[in-house]
Amino acid sequence: MEIVIFAIVGLVGLAVGAVIGRSLGRRGGPSEVDLEKARAESEASVARVRKEIEIKGREEAVAVTAEAEREAHKVRQELGKREERVHKKEETLDGKNDQLTKKDAQLGKREKDLGRREKKVQKAEDDLDAALSESRLKIERLAGVTQDEARAILVAEVKEDARKQSIDEIRAVESEARKIADERARMVVAAAIQRYASEHVVERTVSAVTLPSEDMKGRIIGREGRNIRAYEQATGCDLVIDDTPEIVIVSCFNPVRREIGRLTLERLLLDGRIHPARIEELTAKAKQEVEQQARQHGERATVELELSGIHPELIKQLGRLQYRTSFGHNVLQHSIEVGHLAGLIAGELGQSPKEARRAGLLHDIGKAVDHEVEGPHALVGAQLCKKYGESKGIVHAVAAHHEAEVPNSILANIIAAANALSAGRPGARREQLAAYVKRLEDLEKMAAAFPGVERCHAIQSGREIRVMVENARISDTDAELLARDIARKIEEEMTYAGEIRVTVIRETRAIEYAR
Repeated sequence: MEIVIFAIVGLVGLAVGAVIGRSLGRRGGPSEVDLEKARAESEASVARVRKEIEIKGREEAVAVTAEAEREAHKVRQELGKREERVHKKEETLDGKNDQLTKKDAQLGKREKDLGRREKKVQKAEDDLDAALSESRLKIERLAGVTQDEARAILVAEVKEDARKQSIDEIRAVESEARKIADERARMVVAAAIQRYASEHVVERTVSAVTLPSEDMKGRIIGREGRNIRAYEQATGCDLVIDDTPEIVIVSCFNPVRREIGRLTLERLLLDGRIHPARIEELTAKAKQEVEQQARQHGERATVELELSGIHPELIKQLGRLQYRTSFGHNVLQHSIEVGHLAGLIAGELGQSPKEARRAGLLHDIGKAVDHEVEGPHALVGAQLCKKYGESKGIVHAVAAHHEAEVPNSILANIIAAANALSAGRPGARREQLAAYVKRLEDLEKMAAAFPGVERCHAIQSGREIRVMVENARISDTDAELLARDIARKIEEEMTYAGEIRVTVIRETRAIEYAR
């Protein structure tokens, strides 16, 4: 600090000397007095500057000292606080240490107590084991069985008791489940039945045709019965002409053939030209009309059940069911009924009523072609539905409604239940007619199985079967042998009363046109 002061004083002296020198130089030369005066002034200036510098230095020193003291005071205060905190922590740690020491002492005391108690318990256990062993030996001597044998007996008894209890529980649960299921099923079936009503079946194997006059009976018979023979051969129906006034009966177990025969006879009566050629011509037209009517019946069935998107070929096959019966029950009407019932049951069970109605309508469609395709009608119908784009669920429901496949969907079980309801309701079916129709169908199938047979018709209530053969494959001699073979097969495989007449018809036509 002093070095700085002396340096500053020296600089001030040099500055004052320079000023005095310039002043004297301007006056033309210094005198002794002037020099002395200048020296005195210089010394005075130096002294004054030194004093000022000393004063400032002291002031700065005082300020620095004060600042240092303040900083030192702050540091001392902070150190005091830290010492106080450390002291408190030490006191806290000392307290905790005392507590731990007390707890260690308590734990040690408890360990000693537990050790004494453990020894007592061990001694008691040893005494108990000894007593049990002694008791077990006494029991074994008294009971005459060892411990293992007694354990086995006890385990067997416990198992038997548990088995009986479990069986009782299972039976109770099964009984309750059956009760609930039966009640629910009855509710669903009752709800479906009371919401749908259908007419009773009427057994019919004949159709009555009204004649314009009694004279028409002779014209229908024709010379030597040629017209009636041509009619029966073309249509496969019996024509019953008796004493009933102005009525002839068309009789046939097959509804399709009976309808064709009825239409043919009505058109013959309207046309008035009754001869074999005209009979064959009108029979062909009647077959076409029946096919058209079948399509219309199928379309009406889909409209009644509010269905759409069914393939036209399936609609056609549905219509053909109008002319089929099963145990006297019209198959198309039965299918519509099953569709309604299935839709109602599906609604009760939270399933799709529309899909159920569709499957119900199609479930018996195999009966429309079962005489053309081999196999159960359920599987035949399922193949038909699959061929024409029906969904897998509907195909399975159709196949499984008679358990030709195992039902594995809710829809399949709904269709089976609806089918059973429709078939099982009072008046739905008549076994007597069904047995009669089945006998005639079996008779026709038996004859049709021989090679060369073109078509065959069971007439006269099954007392006669007429077999039309292909003249190119069957000769006159073969026709006689065929008639004998068919008769023998009928004798071997069928049970009937009286006799069945087998007529094999081989026809050769020579046609030429005059121009």
